[in-house]
Amino acid sequence: MADIKDPENTLLMETTKGAVVIEMRPDLAPNHVAHIKKLVREGFYDGIVFHRVIEGFMAQTGCPHGTGTGGSKYPDLKQEFNAEPHVRGICSMARAMNPNSANSQFFIVFDDARFLDKQYTVWGKVIEGMENVDKIKRGEPVRDPDKIVSIKVAADAA
Repeated sequence: MADIKDPENTLLMETTKGAVVIEMRPDLAPNHVAHIKKLVREGFYDGIVFHRVIEGFMAQTGCPHGTGTGGSKYPDLKQEFNAEPHVRGICSMARAMNPNSANSQFFIVFDDARFLDKQYTVWGKVIEGMENVDKIKRGEPVRDPDKIVSIKVAADAA
C-alpha cells in the first residue's frame, strides 16, 4: 500500500484497470485541490470514463458526458499555473483555450510533457498504481473506454 502522508490530500481511485493512489498538492494549487475534493466527495467522478487517452502522452477523464465537452455544475476555476514539471504520473487540469476554464476534467501524464509546463495547473501526482494507468485503453475518442469505478479522499475511506 502507498505511503500516505496526508489522508485529507490523497485520492484513492479504483479504475477498471486497478487501483491508483494520487497525492494532491494544495501547496501548488489550493483552489483546484479543494474543488476536486468537493467533486470526489459528491461522487461526481464515479463511473466517468477516460475519454481521451493518447499513447506516450496522457489519459484524460472527468467529463460527465464522456466526450470532453462537459464539466461540473460549479463555475470554472481561475488558473493556478505553477512550476511543477509535467512528467510521468503528474495530474493536471484539462482546460479550453481560456486559461481560466478548468472545471472537472483532468489528465494523468504517461511520459514527459514539459511543453505543458506553466500552461496547465498541476495539482497532484500518482504515488502508486501508475502501472494501472498505463493499461488504460487508448483512443481519441476511446471505443468502449476504461473508467473510474470510484474515487475517494483517503481520510473518508477509513
